[in-house]
Amino acid sequence: MSDRDYIRLALMLARRGFGLTSPNPMVGAILVKQGRILGRGWHHGIGQNHAEIEALNDAHRRKCSVQGATLYVTLEPCSTHGRTPPCTEAILAAGIKRVVVGATDPNPRHRGRAFRILKQAGLAVTSEVLASDCERLNEAFNHWIVQRTPLVTVKAAMTLDGKIATASGESKWITSAPARAFAMKLRQGADAILVGINTILADNPALTLRPQPTVTRIRAKQKLRRIVLDSLARTPLEARVVSDPYAEWTTVVVSEAAPKKRVKALAARAHIWFAPLETTCDQRSSTRNLNLGWLLKKLGSEEVTSLLVEGGGEVNASFLMQGLAHRIAFFYAPKILGGRDARKAVAGDGAKGWEEVLRLKDMKWRRVGPDWLLAASTSQM
Repeated sequence: MSDRDYIRLALMLARRGFGLTSPNPMVGAILVKQGRILGRGWHHGIGQNHAEIEALNDAHRRKCSVQGATLYVTLEPCSTHGRTPPCTEAILAAGIKRVVVGATDPNPRHRGRAFRILKQAGLAVTSEVLASDCERLNEAFNHWIVQRTPLVTVKAAMTLDGKIATASGESKWITSAPARAFAMKLRQGADAILVGINTILADNPALTLRPQPTVTRIRAKQKLRRIVLDSLARTPLEARVVSDPYAEWTTVVVSEAAPKKRVKALAARAHIWFAPLETTCDQRSSTRNLNLGWLLKKLGSEEVTSLLVEGGGEVNASFLMQGLAHRIAFFYAPKILGGRDARKAVAGDGAKGWEEVLRLKDMKWRRVGPDWLLAASTSQM
């Protein structure tokens, strides 16, 4: 087997940590000697052993000597003390002869440091093997570690003519069960999910990780944080997000204009953040909305690496047209709703001209049951 083959196997191991490792990256590692795999490992979750240590422990359990072995790992080993000791020390102590790495550490403070340490100690180091695949695996982590704001994905389920609900608000179910199950996997991979107050008032969603036939690894320890944009604190006290067993994972984002009595009542059930307002002007009017840029910085400071926006048309438009979204996940059902008053997946005032149009790239279409998923990145990526 080639270096690329072993890195592919390590990537398969790394994916077992999907939805469980944030704010750490998903990483897989394999120890090989004379064509024989001695140990396998992957990062199971924050505060737990890194993949390299798991692979070493696996080899020891098998009573295999790793002296002179080659370590294959999907991400540059850590070289600093954090929640766990640096993996470079364990690699050197184990007597490993060669290290093959997929992606380089994206953190500018540490990037390439492990390579220098290992090379100075006499180890052979090969890097950038299937680098793009390894980087894609941790797209959200890579963005957060550099920008310190979460990677934002706007997700919506709509008809072919871009409608998410009838004029009266009826929306269940536009897409099929397979599409909804796939959307639940998106939630599994996110640190937080965000909606606007109109979605809460219209649908009273749970915004939880619900078991689905195709979702086998709902995260074991970390819950999904729920963010509600509610400048005037209109969230009903009986709403699921502030009254269910996971209410402690809900944050209601309000403004100073919110009635103090309402804020106090909500604060007894969930977290409250006061966000500044910003003024948005167009040719017709000006509005004051919650400052989403401030919110993203706040979420990033709390180690939210990925944010899934499942808002209505206005919230979706705010993130997309302000250039704050990095990816979209649009599910299209083979249906036509029609109607000028039916609710749109992306509302707002829209672009004033072609120069303001949001352009997508890296588009990928995928069939999900009878529906289609369009996954793409925005020009902000």
